[in-house]
Amino acid sequence: MSEQMSEKEQVMNENADNLSATINEDALAASLNTDDSVNGMQHLDDEVGEESELEKLQAELDEAKDKYIRLVAEFDNFRKRNAKERVELIQTAGKDVIQSLLDVLDDSERAQKQMETSEDLVQIKEGINLVFNKLQTTLQHKGLKKMEAKNQPFDADLHEAITEIPAPNEDMVGKVIDEVQPGYYLNDKLIRFAKVVVGK
Repeated sequence: MSEQMSEKEQVMNENADNLSATINEDALAASLNTDDSVNGMQHLDDEVGEESELEKLQAELDEAKDKYIRLVAEFDNFRKRNAKERVELIQTAGKDVIQSLLDVLDDSERAQKQMETSEDLVQIKEGINLVFNKLQTTLQHKGLKKMEAKNQPFDADLHEAITEIPAPNEDMVGKVIDEVQPGYYLNDKLIRFAKVVVGK
């Protein structure tokens, strides 16, 4: 009977050891990291979250830096392209006007040749008048407009007084009596003051 008791005790002790070993293995497995994405035997309760948050912030910072560098490069390219276009525009700004004046230049050369060979003053005057009218018409089409200054009140914003002379009558005091050089507008913007004589 004592042998049976000792066998039972032995079996019970073995079962207790097995149970204890199983409990220890389960506790160990619970305490160990079973996450395949984390290397080694790192425990789950270690500060993995903080590291991944730091990596995420670092990635966002790298992305923002990359966007900033690209934006700076794009702006620099835009600035250079804009400067180049502005230089080209300045260099060719008068191209349209010059091209339109080439016809007048051709007519002037023909008139000059005609003056050298012709003795007919009436024909020469007609030719010169035709060239002059063509020049005026061409410039008007480009927006040039002559200022009407004579008999107008003197305006320092539009006129440049060369001299003052006694007015022929009271109505002409402070007005433009004579125009030495006409003023001009280009597309309604003043480009040259009229040089005038003012009555006093």
